[in-house]
Amino acid sequence: MKIHEYQGKEILRKFGVATPRGIPCFSVDEAVKAAQELGGSIWVVKAQIHAGGRGKGGGVKLARSPDEVRAHASAILGMQLKTHQTGPEGQKVRRLLVEDGADIKKEYYVAALTDRATQKVAIMASSEGGMDIEEVAHSTPEKIIKVFADPLVGLTDAQAQQLADGIGVPSASQAQAIDTFKKLYTCYMETDASLAEINPLILEGNGNIKALDAKFNFDANALYRQQEIVAYRDLDEEDADEIEASKFDLAYISLDGNIGCLVNGAGLAMATMDTIKLFGAEPANFLDVGGGATTEKVTEAFKIMLKNTQVKGILVNIFGGIMKCDTIATGVVTAARETHLAVPLVVRMKGTNEDLGKQILAESGLPIITADTMADAATKIVAAVQ
Repeated sequence: MKIHEYQGKEILRKFGVATPRGIPCFSVDEAVKAAQELGGSIWVVKAQIHAGGRGKGGGVKLARSPDEVRAHASAILGMQLKTHQTGPEGQKVRRLLVEDGADIKKEYYVAALTDRATQKVAIMASSEGGMDIEEVAHSTPEKIIKVFADPLVGLTDAQAQQLADGIGVPSASQAQAIDTFKKLYTCYMETDASLAEINPLILEGNGNIKALDAKFNFDANALYRQQEIVAYRDLDEEDADEIEASKFDLAYISLDGNIGCLVNGAGLAMATMDTIKLFGAEPANFLDVGGGATTEKVTEAFKIMLKNTQVKGILVNIFGGIMKCDTIATGVVTAARETHLAVPLVVRMKGTNEDLGKQILAESGLPIITADTMADAATKIVAAVQ
């Protein structure tokens, strides 16, 4: 789950990380009123979408008068903002953040994320913060400093000092930077985040350290114990089909291909998509029905896949372990009839009650194509859609 920048800053402030003052806005008039409430003579008007690169896309503007705030808010609010993270279709801007201007002397980067290789929390920092951090990682990876915090110990003072030294924080500001790094780590752990990123973390002219941006991703499996964070969810930023799938406990992600996939198990789903690509086609989705699929879940899965007008065929790939093949077969037959399926359907199933499942498919009277191996299934569905 992702949240907006202004929400991320609210979380950071709860953990004692300094941020500029800002007010979220949903209209142009609210933006002007926010600038007046903040006072001062310079403000930043920022688009709020779940994507980075907003500045390059024209979604972040500096204003030196209320009239400029109004002009920028009018231009940004409602625009289809395109960045390297939104794809060519862009994302509609429905919210703004108006905040104080900052006296930026230097921009840094810092983030906390899970490192599965070491089973620790990686804290990454760089002296090259700002919009081009991806290019820094690609071209000059030596400018990114990493330490690995043991969850049983936390981020130590020595590790935080190593980060501050590594990115060149001036000695007068190092204590504040170290404090910020440690608070970011605590925030990351206590909110069940999978990513907590500040880019840029700035050094102001007066030597203060502030978070000028905030990006958070949260572990969906832990949201049951993070109800305050769940309340931040913005459904306008999410794919409608993915929202619908989540209501039925289906793991669904839309893709750009034309072959719908229905699989049980995330690993098998990934392998199925790879096999489709290997045989010359593209998957239209990732869809894991899990180990407890019912006829209702399978039917809903078919409905969601078929909403995508690009889908020209469906491949069902099932390994019957906890999930029995006959249950899936019954669900597939019911779904095919209820949705009046008009695209080719290939089903490959192995495991528990495999023979019974194949019998159900064969006796359905439906034009279901069966396959014994993944290669066989991929060959048949690719041929069918072509």
